[in-house]
Amino acid sequence: MEERVLVHTTDKTHIAEMLLQYLSDNGIIAFTIDKRDSNYHFGDIEFYVMKDDVIRTKLLINKFES
Repeated sequence: MEERVLVHTTDKTHIAEMLLQYLSDNGIIAFTIDKRDSNYHFGDIEFYVMKDDVIRTKLLINKFES
């Protein structure tokens, strides 16, 4: 199994959903782990991709954020 690499974090659910869709639309399979506290909703949502997709994913994230 390929190694997954952490490439991004956000604390905003709507941003995480849009970014996940954006990456998918561009052929990147991303996995998220929601590490926010269930009662108070502080913490981050983490994005992971396969090691081979890291550079392309970071370029897409930069484009998404600008």
